[in-house]
Parts: sequence; C-alpha cells; structure tokens
Amino acid sequence: MSETTSHPSTESPAVPSPATAKRAALAGGVGTLIEYYDFSVYAFLAVTIGPLFFPSGEPAVSVLVALAVFGSGYVMRPIGGWFFGRLGDRRGRRSALVVTVVAMGICCGLLGLLPTYASIGIAAPILLVLLRLAQGFSAGGEIGGAATYVAESAPTKRRGFYGSVTALGSTLGFSVSAAVVGLVSSLTTTEQMMSWGWRIPFLISLPLALLCLWVRVRLEDTDEFAEMANKREIVRSPLLQVIKERPGSVARVVGIAIAMNGSGYIGLTYFNVYLIDQGFDKQAVYWASAIGIALACVTFPLAGALADRFGRRPVLLTAYIGYLLIAWPAFAILGGTSSILVVVLVYIVYMSFNGLAQVPAFPQFTELFPRRMRYTGVALGFNIGTIIAGGSAPYIAAQLVESTGEPMAPAFWVMGVAIVGIVTVLTFRETGRKRLPV
Repeated sequence: MSETTSHPSTESPAVPSPATAKRAALAGGVGTLIEYYDFSVYAFLAVTIGPLFFPSGEPAVSVLVALAVFGSGYVMRPIGGWFFGRLGDRRGRRSALVVTVVAMGICCGLLGLLPTYASIGIAAPILLVLLRLAQGFSAGGEIGGAATYVAESAPTKRRGFYGSVTALGSTLGFSVSAAVVGLVSSLTTTEQMMSWGWRIPFLISLPLALLCLWVRVRLEDTDEFAEMANKREIVRSPLLQVIKERPGSVARVVGIAIAMNGSGYIGLTYFNVYLIDQGFDKQAVYWASAIGIALACVTFPLAGALADRFGRRPVLLTAYIGYLLIAWPAFAILGGTSSILVVVLVYIVYMSFNGLAQVPAFPQFTELFPRRMRYTGVALGFNIGTIIAGGSAPYIAAQLVESTGEPMAPAFWVMGVAIVGIVTVLTFRETGRKRLPV
C-alpha cells in the first residue's frame, strides 16, 4: 500500500522538557480516565438497567439489548473523531480535549437523570440511546487527542513510557467505574439499586468532569502545533488529506484497534456479565473487576518502557501471541472456579496482556502521521477499529454464548482478533526510535 512520504524525520527544534512531558501525561491520563469512567459505567450497570429500560420476560434478552445499546455509542465515534480531529488539527489539541471531556461529563450526568420505561414508556429507551450516541460522539475525540498531545510533548526516546499514562487512564477508568458500581451496590438493597442506586455512578461524572476541565484548561498547546500554525501548515480538510496521503496508515491503525479493543473489551466489560451468569454475586464481581483491572494497570508503565527499549512491534506481537495462548484457559478457569481470588488473578493476567497491546499502540499510531493530520488520522483509524470490535465485543460474546449454548465461545472471538493484530503488526515498520514525522 503506497503512501505519500511527508518530510520524514525532523522534529520541532524545541525539545520537550521532562516537566512538559509529565504535565501532558498527567492531563492526558486524568482526562482519559474520567472520559472512560463516563463511557464504561453503563457497561457495569447493564445487568441492572437492562430490565428498567428494556423490560422483557427473559432477563437475558434485556441484558443483550442493554449491551447492544452500549455498543451503539460506538456508532458515533468515527463522526466524533472527524469533528474533534478537525478541531484539534486546525484549532489546537488543547481546545479539542477540553470540549470532549465537558461533553462526555454532561451526557453521563443526564443518563443518571433519565426516567425509566415504567415512567414514560418507549421514550425512555429512545432517550437512553440518544445519550449513548452523544457519548460516543464525544469519546471519538478523546483517545486520538490524548495520544497526540502526549506524543508531541514527550522526548523521542520516552514516548512509550509517557504514552503509557493514556492507556493506563483509559483502562483505569473501567476499574474506577467498577469500584463505584460495587460500592453503591454494597450500600444499597437490591430494590434500592433498581429504584435509584443505579443513578449515582452516572451523576458522579459531573464533579469528575469539572476536575478534568480544571486540569486541561491550564495546559498550553504543544510546540508541534504552535510551530505548525506559525509556518502556516494547517490544512483546510485534515480528513481528506489523511485519506489521500495516508490510507495505509489509517488501515494499520484500524487493524490494531480491532485487535486491541476486541480483546480488551472482553476483560473490561464482558467478564463481569459472564461471571454473574455463572452465579457469582454481583458485588463480588464488581470488586474483582475493579481490583484486577487496577492491579494490571500497574504493569502499563513497564510496557511503555519495554516499547521504548525494544520497539513497538516486539511488544505488540508478544501481546497478541499471548492472547492466542490464554483466551481459552481464561474462560475455562472463570467457568470452573468458585473462588473470587482466582477471578482476580485471571483479570490481572488477562488485562496485563491488554497493557502490552495498548501501551505501544498509541505512540505507534502518532508515529504514522505528519503533524498537520495527526489528530485526525489517529482518531479516524482508532474509532473505525473500535466500532468494528470494541463496543460490539461484549454483545458479540454474549450472543455467541446465547446462540451456541457454549460458555467458552467468546474465547474464539479473542483468538480471532488476536490474529488480526498479529497480521497487522507484521505490516509495520519499526518507528519507536524515530522522531515524529513533520
């Protein structure tokens, strides 16, 4: 797949300082954590809110529909990626990142205020879907923007390490949402949780969004963007430019996003549904998810250091080969154990591989595009891959079990997306030690 080469390896003369890199990583990580808390809290409440918004004689059907609505949020992500990518490439990375977190916080808070089907009938699920679509639109600009901002603010030889905070934030957002849902469910009765308790995790997003807004408005834009603006390199339509000049790069980002999200979302969102179906107590599952995912996140900076030391390709290949090897045993163990400690250990191992898959990927994405289209290119490819295999992953996994009657069926999904990842990585050239393309 041939592509136009663009001023290949010269970086801005101003080398980012460690202090600048740390501030950028903190802002990207905190914002992404809050953004993904907002987006994922729905998944941990799917078992609870499914019957409230999609009543059915079959509880499994209500949960399936709720998971499908979770996936619907991803439909808008490519459009959000285009909108915020254009904003970020034309008006500045900082501006786009401020808008995404405010919009996401408002949408999540409104979800907590929605009346249920019992109150307003069919209007309730319609409003729920509309808010999920709005959340997806907002989330479409977050990861691409955070990855771009951090990469442009980090030293060349440390992009993997500093970029690990973005992956850590997005994954830890799921852990925090699981912990909040677990805490609320432990402090309420089943009736209270179904009546009003489910609203609390959504409403908590409002003060969290204010916190992130405070962090991000204090940032300055990257030197890369400032130099691009000074040299009048800003293009009228970054989307058309990236499709014209870098289609192969977009395709590679799509492939890695399919593999990364298709495997990662099984651990982040489907495991809790699977375990509850296996008879585990809901509260125990929420806490196991929170603790297991959080402990796995401790390994993410190490994955970043490995990606800086050995390159992106070896670490990514290790992740996907690892998923091929552990997918079946992970589901076999979860389906055969009654120990919540064993469940936590499975979470840690499974999500540690997700760290190896995520952490090198985000700097790798930014290294594929010149700065005038970087935000748009990363957001476009990542969101297309995510809509294919991210939000759909828990629904597909649940549907595989429902249609085949085989609880182990989702393991084949994980293996399939891991193969997509391996094939895609083999088409990459190593870029970890090179400067960002100008």
